[in-house]
Amino acid sequence: MKSFHWLPLAMLVALMTSGTSQSTLAGEKDKLKVLIIDGQNNHNWRATTPVLRKFLPASGRFAPPDIATTPTNKKASQDEWDKFRPNFAAYDVVLSNYNGELWPEDVQRSLEAYIKGGGALVVVHAANNAFPQWGEWNKMIGLGWRGNGFGDRVTLNDAGKTVRTPKGEGPGAGHGSQHEFSIVVRDTSHPVTKGMPAEWLHAKDELYHGQRGPALSMHIIATAYSAKGNGGTSAHEPMIWWIPYGKGRVFTTVMGHGDYSMKCVGFQSVVSRGCEWAATGKVTIPIPDNFPTADKSISIPKETK
Repeated sequence: MKSFHWLPLAMLVALMTSGTSQSTLAGEKDKLKVLIIDGQNNHNWRATTPVLRKFLPASGRFAPPDIATTPTNKKASQDEWDKFRPNFAAYDVVLSNYNGELWPEDVQRSLEAYIKGGGALVVVHAANNAFPQWGEWNKMIGLGWRGNGFGDRVTLNDAGKTVRTPKGEGPGAGHGSQHEFSIVVRDTSHPVTKGMPAEWLHAKDELYHGQRGPALSMHIIATAYSAKGNGGTSAHEPMIWWIPYGKGRVFTTVMGHGDYSMKCVGFQSVVSRGCEWAATGKVTIPIPDNFPTADKSISIPKETK
């Protein structure tokens, strides 16, 4: 007859739960760390940052983002600015929701070193308006909100070919009236847009046009047609693109003017998948079932209290 060795109940419970807790911890450990930067913007960052902070972890791929907020007063003291020293290296991806005063020089150099070393930067809407005087930033973002004397303008023609308009010719940066507009995916094989409809309707937003900059090694992922009737340029303007910078990646979308724009399912998919891709070179976040179609924009419903 076999003898059985009974374990104390506490030990059994520990053995049964240890696997689960280790698995949970491993899952949490695999989540990507995001740093959102805000604090100054000519847009309502106090309304938009919470939207970004909510939908990124909802994808299951990110830990709840940390926030680094600059001094919000443009007359802030040097002591206040000395406290703004984000540790970029502690994060898998940095997401800028900032458009304001130039960061201290050591913060600039820190971001440059982080991305050159393989870090990831994601730029949303007015964040590409920032820092015209920061040369490396202009290289990172490729195109920004600048006058036509700043650098080249990049658009696509009706045949889908890239058109570069040199400095001093054509319009500088601007936008027409806010409206829904179609996003046309130009690179259907890119991991961020793979599986998305070739054309989908984005929620009410500002359609940026006439962006200017060096646009070196710029990879256009998607565009939108800027119609004259909405105050536009009659050109296919870049809406999503990326640029290599050292060993890192900089991913930009100029969508996302207001919290209502950021509640578009398409926008949230682009930013979530863009953050994952910029950080890892891969995308595992699926395209949601309620993704917008060519004829219908889809936004996250307002929360009910």
